[in-house]
Amino acid sequence: MLRTFFGKTLLVGIATLLLSCNTQTTAENPESTEPPVNSELTGTIIVGDVTSQPAKKIKRFQPLADYLAANLGEFGIGIGEVKVAPDVEAMASLLKSGQVDIYFDSPYPSMLVSELSNAQPILRRWKGGDAAYYTIIFAMTDSGFTSLQDLTGRKIAFDDPTSTSGYVLPMVHMMEAGLNMVKKESSDESVEADQVGYVFSQDDQNNIQWVISNRVDAAAIDHRSFLNIPAESREAMTVLAETEEVARHVVLVRGGLDPKLVEQIKQILLNMDQSPEGREVMEKFEETTKFDNFPTEGDIDRMRELYEKVKNK
Repeated sequence: MLRTFFGKTLLVGIATLLLSCNTQTTAENPESTEPPVNSELTGTIIVGDVTSQPAKKIKRFQPLADYLAANLGEFGIGIGEVKVAPDVEAMASLLKSGQVDIYFDSPYPSMLVSELSNAQPILRRWKGGDAAYYTIIFAMTDSGFTSLQDLTGRKIAFDDPTSTSGYVLPMVHMMEAGLNMVKKESSDESVEADQVGYVFSQDDQNNIQWVISNRVDAAAIDHRSFLNIPAESREAMTVLAETEEVARHVVLVRGGLDPKLVEQIKQILLNMDQSPEGREVMEKFEETTKFDNFPTEGDIDRMRELYEKVKNK
């Protein structure tokens, strides 16, 4: 973004005076944080995200919104915007009403949003260098636990109820292993001898700390978060199970969007890793590596299957 600033200037001679006159109008304008806009292209492309940290997310998403807008001129689009919502229900409402055009998330919340808004999956996003990911369920080695069955009568921490890797994948995996999963409101609540009590910590880092501090007996986090635990701490942990893999992230577009516009959005995203500018924008966009045509509808369908298993828990 072009920014212009004029500090105090010593006016010496007529040439300097003329320069001062020519630039006076520009200097009076306040500095803008908005991207340059082609006044003839007033259409807007809006990228959405679910977050409790709006300022941080908007900063990360704005370059992508600007990049899309800069390449959608044939559709009258010249402005890129970012809108955030506090939860998936609110995001679904924004998509359904046309206030958001594109949404990125892991398969489970993407499925929920799709069900509520009729948004459609079009691509897979490689986030943080990962095309797919899975969940690791772990405990401290000194607990003596070596399998999921050892967690009977114990407590496990999940992330939050809309997390793919932090809830749905490990929950179904443990249910399919024959464990009686029972929700607890806090880590202090007692657990019956035939139960595995689960609590939500709301964050992967909380999960890790709760296990280390013995607040819970085990936790479930995505494989990348587990590998990012410092080696010294990780060596004191035992992996009890690994879940199936699913797409790291899914790209959804709102229902009713012009099919030609959708196809152009797909091509822009698919080609971003082919240019230095595109790669720079993706790096800012939470270290995205690329987009591809992985059959994301299959991931959404799988999430529907898993949702049927956990919705009443």
